[in-house]
Parts: sequence; C-alpha cells; structure tokens
Amino acid sequence: MNSKTLIQLALGAAISGAAGTALAEPMPSTAEMWRIIQHQQKEIAALKSQLKNTDDKAEAAVEAIETSAASSGGHSSSGKTTIGGYGELHYNNLEGSGGASDKDEIDLHRVIMFLGHEFSDKTRFFSEIEYEHANTEVNGVVEIKQAYIERDLSEQAKVRAGMFLVPAGIINETHEPPTFYGVERNPVEKNIIPATWSVGGVDLLGQFGQGFSYDLAIHEGMNTSAADSYKVRSGRQWSSQAVAKDLAFTGRLKWTGMPGVELAGTYQYQSDMTQGLDSTAGSASLYEVHGIFNKGPFTLKALYALWDLEGSGPAAIGADEQSGWYIEPSYKISETVGLFTRFNQYDNAAGSSSASEKQQWDVGVNWWIEPDVVIKADYQSQDNADDQNRDGFNLGVGFQF
Repeated sequence: MNSKTLIQLALGAAISGAAGTALAEPMPSTAEMWRIIQHQQKEIAALKSQLKNTDDKAEAAVEAIETSAASSGGHSSSGKTTIGGYGELHYNNLEGSGGASDKDEIDLHRVIMFLGHEFSDKTRFFSEIEYEHANTEVNGVVEIKQAYIERDLSEQAKVRAGMFLVPAGIINETHEPPTFYGVERNPVEKNIIPATWSVGGVDLLGQFGQGFSYDLAIHEGMNTSAADSYKVRSGRQWSSQAVAKDLAFTGRLKWTGMPGVELAGTYQYQSDMTQGLDSTAGSASLYEVHGIFNKGPFTLKALYALWDLEGSGPAAIGADEQSGWYIEPSYKISETVGLFTRFNQYDNAAGSSSASEKQQWDVGVNWWIEPDVVIKADYQSQDNADDQNRDGFNLGVGFQF
C-alpha cells in the first residue's frame, strides 16, 4: 500500500470521526476545529515521513542483495543460473530362451541433473551429470554427459565447445523419458548409433533458408578394437583422457520447414576407429537418416543407420558393416494417453554370413499424469537369428523438469 492511499484513508477516518462527533455532541467552536485540523496534519506528516523511510530501506535492501550476488561468483547481475533434470525407474520381467538369461529386476536406471548459466545474451554454459543404477559401490556410475560453452555468432549461427551430444539420430540429443515411447530406449539407436553418445570437440550449428538447420563438428573419435568385436558402442570414449590421435568429423542437415515434419541426415568420418592400435582396421563412416511425421494424434517415426568399417580385421568377423532400422507408429487416444508399436532390426556383424541379425517388436502405452511425468508399460518380443531371445513386459516411471 503506497503513501497516497494511506493518507486518503487517514483523511477519511478523520472526516468520519468528526461527523460522528457532530452527531453525538454539540458542534465545536471554530478555534477547537482549527486545533483538531492542525493536530491531524502533524499526524499525517509523521505518517508520510515513516513511509518514506520504509521505502528507502526497501530499495537499499534490494540494491545490497544485487551487489552481493554480482560479487559472489555465483549469479551475475547480467545473467542467470538454471537447474533441471530427468530420471527413470524401470521394472523388467523378461524370460530368456536359447541360452539367454532371465531378467527380473528393478533398476533406478538413471537420474540426471542439468546445470546451466547465462553469462550474457550471447554466451552460455550447459552441463549434464548422470547417475546410473543408483549405487556406485554395486553397479552404478557417475558420468558427465555434457559440459560446453555456447556462443552466438549471429542470429542464425552459434558455436559450442566442450563435451556435447553427437548430432545423430532421434534420441541421442532428445532422450528425456517423457519425450519417447517405451520403457527402454530403442535397441537400434542404442546399439548402432550408439545413443547416448557424447564427445569432446567443437560444433558449429545454425539455420538457413526455409526450415533448414545444420551441424558441422570436429571431435574425439571412437576407440574400439578386435577384443570388442569392433562394436561401435564399446568404442565411445566419453572425453575421459580420450585418445585423440585420430579425430572424427560429423555433419548433419535437418529440415523442419513443414509443421509436424522432421527430415534429417547425418554423416560421420574417422580415418582410424582404433586410434592406430590395430593395423588391420581402417576408416569408419556412419550414415544415418530419419523422418518424423506428426498429424494430430498420429505420429510416425522411421530411422536407418549404417556403419561402414574398412580393413581386413573388421571384415574377418563381419563387423565391417553394422546397420539397423526401425519404424514406430503411435496414436494419442487422449491428451494424456498414447499407444505405440515398434519394429526394430539391427546387426553389429551384418557383413558376416553367420546368424547375427536381431529383431524385436515392442507394443505399449504411455500415460502422462503430468506433461513432464510419465508412466510406461510395454511388451517386447524378440526373434534373434541366434535364437537367444528375451520376451516379457517392462514397466517404468519417468520425469523431467
């Protein structure tokens, strides 16, 4: 309440009091009225002075807080610090066959904390710290997934330097539980791309034309070997004293020029996927394309990815070609409930004549009890070429904030 309002209330009270007195008692003389008015004016002046002192103290307190924050090394007066995160708990009830083991477990698969800071309207910091499987003394790990500085070069272009997610596929960059169907991430992007995949380096990204965007990145490469059957997932280095004798180059082009449509393609090249440790291995190239089509409650996702590894070592075990694809239609029967099915097919030894192809069907439901909180249930059925299958159901709860 401001001083003007208080003065008006005081005057109103004075007038009401005078009117009440006039009705109850004889009208005072002119001299008595003058004394009453002078007394009330003194009270009003004192009230105004008190309010002014209160306002001055409040302004001084705000200035002190802002000054303290600016000099504390935390929040700066020109920027802001933000926090966020996501996580998911899974229950897997899967029955193994053909030599595959059963899987009956509850796992706090991951909890991730975001921390970001804006230094100015052009420069910002972003980081992502992941805690997997709850307990580092048992199966858990603590990892940095992202930590980079981003700088705007213009309204259409920016550059980031540090540890960031490789611009490839659908879920590698956007993998918070409320954003995708299924309790577990799809096996094609997990084993072929392989999501989630972070690297240290520099990425130039921007937009042009009608709905086009691009990424041009140079970063640490893979470091796999024959001991790991040259599987791409085992070659991730996580910027942890990563061997950098042979860097990788990634380029992506994306088009979102039509509402509800995303089309994208990624190409990556590395001249030696074993960082010079295996003379029988040569270059490695990744090709990935995907499309997302959304029309009202219906969404269709499709993705294809292929690794081409040169050298006699990968060719000898069929790892010279590693590929996979999936198609996923989904339908939201309400604002909060969606149904999906997905067919996945992938092979980390597609160049071999032996039975190594894997297939998996998933069908299930997502229930968003809040826009950023989801409960999931699905059934999976595998038909792998080696007959080692796991079939059963999965339950999960996920969140982001």
